[in-house]
Amino acid sequence: MNMVPRILIVDDEGDFIELVKFRLANLGCEFLVAADGVHALSQARQHKPDLILLDILLPDLDGLSVCEILKRQPGTKKIPIIFMSALTSDVTKRTATMHAEDFFTKPLDLNRLEKRIVELLHTGIAAN
Repeated sequence: MNMVPRILIVDDEGDFIELVKFRLANLGCEFLVAADGVHALSQARQHKPDLILLDILLPDLDGLSVCEILKRQPGTKKIPIIFMSALTSDVTKRTATMHAEDFFTKPLDLNRLEKRIVELLHTGIAAN
């Protein structure tokens, strides 16, 4: 069994993904990436990441739909999801956090994001 935490980063901006991976490299995690919603579903089902960082505005299938689908499926429903989005309306945030563990507005506070990831990974590992 792989004890290295696995994080799936879902965003259609490659530079943004690289920035997040670089900033979180010190966590010792393995990173998976997806640039659209359909690929995100495939990656989540196949690799069962320990945590998903999910953008809302994605090609094919938006992040809210991805989250809703994953949370309905037995194999992926317990994976913690953190939304990362430039959308800032209260309605968007409320909708996103109905199924996800947290919501971060872009540009991200990477220090706060890192702390939240550590909390969620620790909780997930403790629960298993």
